[in-house]
Amino acid sequence: MAGNSQRRNRRTSNKKGMQVGSGGNRRRALEGRGPTPPAEDRKKHKKNRMATAKAKQAASRRPAPRRGGVKGTSEMVVGRNPVFEALRDGVPATTLYVQQFIDNDERVREALQLAGQRGNINLMEAPRPELDRMTNGLNHQGLVLQVPPYEYADPQDLTAAAYDNGQDPLIVALDGVTDPRNLGAIVRSVSAFGGHGVVVPERRAAGMTAGAWKSSAGTAARTPVSRVTNLTRALEAYKKEGIAIVGLAADGEHTVEDLEALGGPVVIVIGSEGKGLGRLVGETCDYRVRISMPGGAESLNAGVAAGIVMYEVARRRA
Repeated sequence: MAGNSQRRNRRTSNKKGMQVGSGGNRRRALEGRGPTPPAEDRKKHKKNRMATAKAKQAASRRPAPRRGGVKGTSEMVVGRNPVFEALRDGVPATTLYVQQFIDNDERVREALQLAGQRGNINLMEAPRPELDRMTNGLNHQGLVLQVPPYEYADPQDLTAAAYDNGQDPLIVALDGVTDPRNLGAIVRSVSAFGGHGVVVPERRAAGMTAGAWKSSAGTAARTPVSRVTNLTRALEAYKKEGIAIVGLAADGEHTVEDLEALGGPVVIVIGSEGKGLGRLVGETCDYRVRISMPGGAESLNAGVAAGIVMYEVARRRA
């Protein structure tokens, strides 16, 4: 018993005396720090450095300037011959729909071959009821080609392109031309004689449809077309830039071959074959010119008239 008492005494004699408490700091130090943050949030981690660098690049990158104007609406070309001709003539397309179990005649094979050569046209097989629904019951003959919306240029882009190339602007504006084939033919003339684009109004005028694209013989790919809400205001904006506005009219005070203004920066305005220029558009023009026609014809097709005036402008600039 004495030995046990001595051992207990030795144990108690080794205990430390009273000490100042830690105030719970040691207990908090032992508490967990929560879940490990992602690598991107840890300052010295490689992924954090990469994320920081990307953020700086994004902040320093300026947004690209807005180019182009409004977009048109998508269009469907239906029927074996129209689809084949659209593909042959280079009309832009996104998808060729082919009816299931279609009779594989020569036109179908040629259309599929042309679409395959493009490399960027999707080929989709669809049942006849689906093609009927897509075309509102038109006689599609098992082939439907989807044409994407045409992206119209901004009217100021046309003059900017001319100035960038050190040239005087040469633009054709159309007032009341409703036939897409005329629009396509005019685009072709503008391209052939070094013009910088075509301006058309949104209302009561032809737009860049598949038919217009076909008539342009592929030149629509490099000749921009601008669509404006108000043609008169667009012409006035061009006038403020120092560009002459020349309207084509059967009773014009000047002839095409005599008007010196055609040698400088100019917008040529062409009206419809029947009604000609509208009143407000005609009043906006600086000059009204006529094409001499010894044969006695009262008027010319808009596409033909545009080609004649464009040739005269190109001749003066040569």
